Amino acid sequence: MIHGIIFATVLIGIVGLFVGLFLGVAGIKFAVETNPKEEEVLQQLPGNNCGGCGYAGCAAMAAAIASGNAPVNGCPVGGDEVGAKVAKIMGVDTVDTVRMTAYVRCKGDCEKTKSDYDYSGTKDCSMVQFVPGGGPKSCNYGCVGFGNCVKACQFGAIHVENGVAVVDSELCKACGKCIDACPKKIIEFVPYEAKCKVGCSSKDKGPVVMKICEVGCIGCGICQKNCPNGAITVTDFLASIDYEKCTGCGLCAEKCPKKVIECK
Repeated sequence: MIHGIIFATVLIGIVGLFVGLFLGVAGIKFAVETNPKEEEVLQQLPGNNCGGCGYAGCAAMAAAIASGNAPVNGCPVGGDEVGAKVAKIMGVDTVDTVRMTAYVRCKGDCEKTKSDYDYSGTKDCSMVQFVPGGGPKSCNYGCVGFGNCVKACQFGAIHVENGVAVVDSELCKACGKCIDACPKKIIEFVPYEAKCKVGCSSKDKGPVVMKICEVGCIGCGICQKNCPNGAITVTDFLASIDYEKCTGCGLCAEKCPKKVIECK
């Protein structure tokens, strides 16, 4: 019996040694060569793994940059500071980027918009899409206010005020998580330096909007007619701003009868 135990022990040892040698040789033979710059780039990325760059995480982004398949300034969270460091590693010129921030195109809070009924179900923006009217608010385009965007934001840059989500542009990193989380698709990216923004997403006709919301765009076109730079157009009863043309003169906000446009 002792001989059997010794034999089994020796056999296991030999098998283990063989497997170890085999794995060692295989590891060397089939090793994947990595670009040394990939690790350097990864060290500079913030490590949030938010996916705002379009890749699965910071490691995937670093690999893409190192292989030349992604721009050196492709990390929205890191911004120009990280972009400059990555550009230096890659030996290319620094590329300036336009800082973006999320913006919720809705100002219809609980006091300014009407409700069709009292809702007491699950406080989830996605789930409420399956109830009558897509939610209790009379405006089917408005913010539901249950905070799916708040839960998605890793940076604490968005919160709900009186039934409407509001973005803190100073904290926003433009990762896009809130945009993906919003079932109404009323959150969009705007330039951080944008002076004027349209706080509405409704495409209902004016008479309908006027019955249900005090601050909804009625598509009257007054803003478009008065803009000296041709920066505003009205399509499907909704105004939108071309930020490249807008100078922030504020005339559109001044003339808007519903005060849908806000300028700073």
